[in-house]
Amino acid sequence: MPQEKLLLIPGPSPVVPRILDALALPTVSHVGPDMARDLKEACESLRKIVFSAEGEPFIVAGAGTLSMEMALLNTAGPADRVLVLSQGYFGDRMAQICQAFRIDHDVLECEWGRAVTSRELDQRLKTKNYNVVVCTHVDTATGACAPVEEYSQVLERTGAVFIVDGVCATGGIPERMDAWGIDVVLTAAQKCLGTPPGLAILVFSARAMEKRRGLKSIPAYYSDILRWLPIMHDPTKYFSTPCVNEIRAFAEAMRIILEEGIEERFERHDLYAQALRAGLEALGFSFFTDPSFEASTLSVVRYPDGVEDKAFRAGLAANGVIVAGGLGPTAGRVFRMGHMGNLTSAQVRFAIDAVEKTLAGLGRAVKPGTGSKAVDSFLTA
Repeated sequence: MPQEKLLLIPGPSPVVPRILDALALPTVSHVGPDMARDLKEACESLRKIVFSAEGEPFIVAGAGTLSMEMALLNTAGPADRVLVLSQGYFGDRMAQICQAFRIDHDVLECEWGRAVTSRELDQRLKTKNYNVVVCTHVDTATGACAPVEEYSQVLERTGAVFIVDGVCATGGIPERMDAWGIDVVLTAAQKCLGTPPGLAILVFSARAMEKRRGLKSIPAYYSDILRWLPIMHDPTKYFSTPCVNEIRAFAEAMRIILEEGIEERFERHDLYAQALRAGLEALGFSFFTDPSFEASTLSVVRYPDGVEDKAFRAGLAANGVIVAGGLGPTAGRVFRMGHMGNLTSAQVRFAIDAVEKTLAGLGRAVKPGTGSKAVDSFLTA
């Protein structure tokens, strides 16, 4: 077997043995009692993770892009206008979905590396009315974290349905649906939640469900939440065959999160982000994202002068760590390091040691232990 490498891309995140063991359980009937128990438990756990007492969870086979599509198609009617708050690649994708389904929409965008501010949102809302507003909580291309709670305060007076793309945030950064007035949180299994890819995951508020019921029809069949709702309430019913093993693994992932404690998990993500960035900075790296908007789930890292992207990432892989290259205008200029999910402090230390070895292998003068010392100033505090 080839040597296992530490996967620190912006998702999928490393999958722990407990979840892999659940994934490897024998496949059972998709309408049988084992599957029904795990799906119902996963739905209840998901409500807790997004702080929604009465939200309607949906867990279906698909990727985060399907979650994005489902959120829009089930809330934006033919007479509605959508405002997309875009801070990068995946905000632009939401606009592309609107275009594909001919949904009337505008885009309020900002330069890569920061997020649209609540003041900018407020100014836009004074010029035009919107029925749906959607934001990316953390854009995995830019590392920017949007001020979701501040958005919700601005939107409170408008009556607009508020959709939050939490693909790179849910389970790692707070998303308090009820307290913040979020109508839809959409996400995927493979990032902060720590499960292998394969599930599109959403939670709809009562208001968002009312909006869907008020739409006579939507341009979707598989993506129609009203077709999935009976199955979420009673998984022994059938609409379309779910990915049984993935859902059972996801239920185990939910148990791990709640055992750790959701608030403690948020704090750990913050701590590991600080530790990794300290280690990288000590080794001569800097960061692409405006410090005011940095997310605790990933870092977009600028190279020191003279360090070439492909050579660095190849060397880092040889030393046991996989990171991702830049997207769009950042390609070749940065690497993206995910630090989310069920990451451990030992893995944080291993990653920085591997970066240090890689720099030395590229001929950079690096004092041994420089990165580790900076990391340990956080992890041993």
